[in-house]
Amino acid sequence: MMELASIITRYEEALLNANDNLLPSQLKALTAIKNCRTPACGEMQAVCSCCGEVTWITHSCGHRSCPKCQNHTATQWLERQKKKLLSVTYFLVTFTLPAQLRPSAYSKQRAVYTSLFQTAVASLKELAAESRFLDGDIGMTGVLHTHTRQLNYHPHVHFIVPGGGINRKMNTWKKTTPHFLIRVEVLSKLFRGKFLASLRDQGISYPSILHKIDWVVHSKPVGSGEKSLEYLSRYIYRGVISEKNIVSDQDGIVTFAYIDSETKVRKTRSLPGPEFLKLLLMHVLPKGFRRVRDYGFLHGAAQKTLAFLQLMLNIVLKPLESTPRPEISCPNCGKPMKLVSFKVKRVLVFIRGSPVLRPV
Repeated sequence: MMELASIITRYEEALLNANDNLLPSQLKALTAIKNCRTPACGEMQAVCSCCGEVTWITHSCGHRSCPKCQNHTATQWLERQKKKLLSVTYFLVTFTLPAQLRPSAYSKQRAVYTSLFQTAVASLKELAAESRFLDGDIGMTGVLHTHTRQLNYHPHVHFIVPGGGINRKMNTWKKTTPHFLIRVEVLSKLFRGKFLASLRDQGISYPSILHKIDWVVHSKPVGSGEKSLEYLSRYIYRGVISEKNIVSDQDGIVTFAYIDSETKVRKTRSLPGPEFLKLLLMHVLPKGFRRVRDYGFLHGAAQKTLAFLQLMLNIVLKPLESTPRPEISCPNCGKPMKLVSFKVKRVLVFIRGSPVLRPV
């Protein structure tokens, strides 16, 4: 298995020489991944109370673009989401930005991604409230993706939507049929209008042809929703590529594997090392931007409403127990080790364009 850190070390200089417009967030991601689980990220000393073995363990970087980090955080998120599941059919609804909008989306990521979330949610809620559909308020969990399986730039947002809505006036629950949530043709047009209006309000220009072409909105039933949540959890707190999918790094060419979305056949793609790194950096999100968001009766502020629904649908849940972090095992006897001290990490700080390592 190839390590992404070694690829960054080999091609970082060539990448920086060829691209002087990389964003601070992208530079920070490069440094974090390269230093992950090295002394640059800090160390902790562990002692075995059984045999007395002493060892130093390096910290992970904790960056959400790093393929080695955030496994525990992703597991905790998945556990919380599973506690919200209802005994209804779930739908995976996907909103995709047209290719003509990708340059604007990349240059104004925070504004465009925010509009993507807001207008997609508003469109879903508006149609679901109509009497011809659910005649009520719905809940959903949205996850932003910016990549295809080939790692091309392709902003879209997936929503996991329970097949039902709450009629606030009647205080009743209306569920959908197992195969239909909302007409995607109507949803697509409504989303297009709301999104373009949002761009105009922010002064973001776009090609006029976007008013005429069909926008891609897809909806499909996904059963209990559990499998879709597991799929989405892989990309929430980790990078867009798993290191096990990096096949080789030879003669300046990096090759990675992916599963073709149509044929389901495993394929490979090869790129020069610097171009491969640049492709990965296109999917680094702006600082502080939330990739995953809950809405409606799945929002954190709607716990009473969700509890009422679960009671109405006769759902019995076990108390939420968080999964503890794995213990550190002694390399000598295999017994649990105890942490006794820490070394500070060094952080790369950019001062007037020049990188400087400082302890924190």
